[in-house]
Amino acid sequence: MKTNIAIIVIAIFSINIIDAQEKMEEKLPYYEIPEYPETYTAGTVAARMIDGLGFRYYWATEGLRDEDLAYKPSEDARTTAETLDHIYGLSKIIVNATLKKPNSRAEEPEMTFAEKRKKTLENIKTAADILRTSTDVSEFKIVFGLNEYPFWNQINGPIEDAVWHCGQVVSFRRSSGNPFNSKANVFTGKVKE
Repeated sequence: MKTNIAIIVIAIFSINIIDAQEKMEEKLPYYEIPEYPETYTAGTVAARMIDGLGFRYYWATEGLRDEDLAYKPSEDARTTAETLDHIYGLSKIIVNATLKKPNSRAEEPEMTFAEKRKKTLENIKTAADILRTSTDVSEFKIVFGLNEYPFWNQINGPIEDAVWHCGQVVSFRRSSGNPFNSKANVFTGKVKE
């Protein structure tokens, strides 16, 4: 009898853990792209570009396994995990510009893959939300030390570089036997049910 009760308690506990993990996952931004604004402005267009990055990043990284993170296509290439580190760094450059903060090379605490994924998505969402309400994107300069770069460099630099690397992650995960979820539609920014 005690064994049966213990099994039931363990099963309920396991279900609660899985349910909690799924709820945490649901709260991450970019499961789907937010509805588009009614008007076209420099800010809403830039925000939509970043929303597209967020959606691609969400699905490129959803369900990655340890073997996917360790995968690299050749000895000289980055692993998927190293590529995700780079995307995280790009997300910091993107969000820092919208927060009007200079970039620094400050040491950061070690993060798990899940923590880094969440922080990357939050950086992308923060930047998009700020841009969406902006009337003048020229105020969002990239600052490295004494060097300032206009928003134009944000577009062809960190934003497009991050999109580029999301594509690499998708390619790498296919190669490691864990393909991208085909229900995530990058054209619509929605997930087919």
